[in-house]
Amino acid sequence: MTKVHLKSDERIDQLFSQNIQIIQSASVFAFSLDAVLLAHFAKAPKGGRGHTVDLCAGNGAIGLFYSQKSIGNITEVELQPRLADMATRSIMLNNLETRINVLNIDLADTLSYIKSGTVETVLCNPPYFLSSETSQKNPNEHLAIARHEITTNLDTVCQVSSRLLKDNGKLFMVHRPDRLVDVLLAMQAVRVAPKRIQFVHPKVGKEANIVLIEAIKNGKSGGVRVLDPLTVYDIDGHYTPMIKQVLYGE
Repeated sequence: MTKVHLKSDERIDQLFSQNIQIIQSASVFAFSLDAVLLAHFAKAPKGGRGHTVDLCAGNGAIGLFYSQKSIGNITEVELQPRLADMATRSIMLNNLETRINVLNIDLADTLSYIKSGTVETVLCNPPYFLSSETSQKNPNEHLAIARHEITTNLDTVCQVSSRLLKDNGKLFMVHRPDRLVDVLLAMQAVRVAPKRIQFVHPKVGKEANIVLIEAIKNGKSGGVRVLDPLTVYDIDGHYTPMIKQVLYGE
């Protein structure tokens, strides 16, 4: 691993199942389990080749985790300069500069940098919450932008994803179950057909709080598969075997 400079509020965390290190900051941004699960859920194309774009990349965690199953180039798209800088340094930390780059741009401008119809895979952990004048937002601007649809929204994310993707290219997204209908409608409106859905429950007996979705550009409608659900914690509050495998490789 290459040594990189850390700011005063930063730390280095490791995903032990992949030996990937990520620069994190509790005061700015830190990846959570949904990022790890999306990278695990996403399938690499045959041979692992093709260009991958990670939209709403944050500190670059999803693209870095996904890089272990793909041999193609990965572009991280992140609006916030501080987060884009964290992602860039994490890429250096893992010696992946030849395969992964960061675009510090508005997601809506992505097609000015990446040609339409050339991308094999899009990954996205978008802001989950609708933004309105009355909605309560995190007072931390970095976290508010990451969590609320302040600078982008679901329709824009799906439109950009569809334009980036080749025919039969795949979009992998993580979101909240209470917005699943919004997600599916936004995908279908831009000819991206949902194909696999998996719900994640925090604990047995608790409602799902994460949903993972795979969709195909210009895929045929219908044929949606709902996979067996994942459960994060057992009744004793310990990670279930599946989650241990994803996090620690155990």
